Amino acid sequence: MKIRGVLIEDTFAEAFTMRVARIVITARSLRWVRAAALKLTGFATSVIGCKVEAGIERELVPGETPDGRPGVSVLLMTMGKDDLGKRLIERIGQTVLTCPTTACYDGLPDAPDRVGVGSALRFFGDGFQSSKVIAGERFWRIPVMEGEFVVQEKFGMLKGVGGGNFLILASTADAALSAAEAAADALTSQPGVILPFPGGVVRSGSKVGSRRSKTMIASTNDAFCPTLRAITQTALPDEVNSVLEIVINGTDAAAIETAMRTGIDAACRAGVIAISAGNYGGKLGPHHFHLRKLMSRNSSD
Repeated sequence: MKIRGVLIEDTFAEAFTMRVARIVITARSLRWVRAAALKLTGFATSVIGCKVEAGIERELVPGETPDGRPGVSVLLMTMGKDDLGKRLIERIGQTVLTCPTTACYDGLPDAPDRVGVGSALRFFGDGFQSSKVIAGERFWRIPVMEGEFVVQEKFGMLKGVGGGNFLILASTADAALSAAEAAADALTSQPGVILPFPGGVVRSGSKVGSRRSKTMIASTNDAFCPTLRAITQTALPDEVNSVLEIVINGTDAAAIETAMRTGIDAACRAGVIAISAGNYGGKLGPHHFHLRKLMSRNSSD
């Protein structure tokens, strides 16, 4: 299968079940919405080292937010239920509560599982906090020097999918970066997904474990490192000299599929030799996204 001359390899991306929460941050202006969201999603690329994976899903217009102000939705994901609650309390408390004019609301109101967030953060109010129940949901008003911080008591969480991915195999570093940028741009504001790595692009793809260190959970994906072609079991054609990866997390498998299809289509451009994907033989993650099946509607020989 080829798309605009780019080979789609006969392989699959292997992804994992994660817990996901959607956080809605609002503020007086987009300046402060973005300020809070950027801090909240900082150092959140991989659970391997960050304990959490997070990213901005999309900006929200006032008509889409609970308080009618500018807003943004953020997806935050962990491997387990307990971890998700801890990370929500830590990050909202340290990055949204502290940011001028912000408020914070649950973005998954229909999720059956609920975790206390405002119920924990309210203690910052030192007894001066108050609450109000609206449509069956409790909201806490925490006094701060600038005014008050409003936060919902409980946030919903669902089973999501983390680690959807595809690899861009290109003839040059410039071609790989151009294709990766196009893919990341195409996925900006895509509903239900985030790209947790810097700018949506990963250069340090990893494999499970390490050949030399028993303490390493993951190490460099040497099969896809062009500089190691002569000394390792390479997976790269001779004409490939640079590889970049797009990693996609989502609220469900359908969102990942749509995003992968969109991103791969955008990445198929001049200088790209092939599109591949990262997997572990199907042994570690229950979600398998087969590239050719995904792209069958868009293929051209």
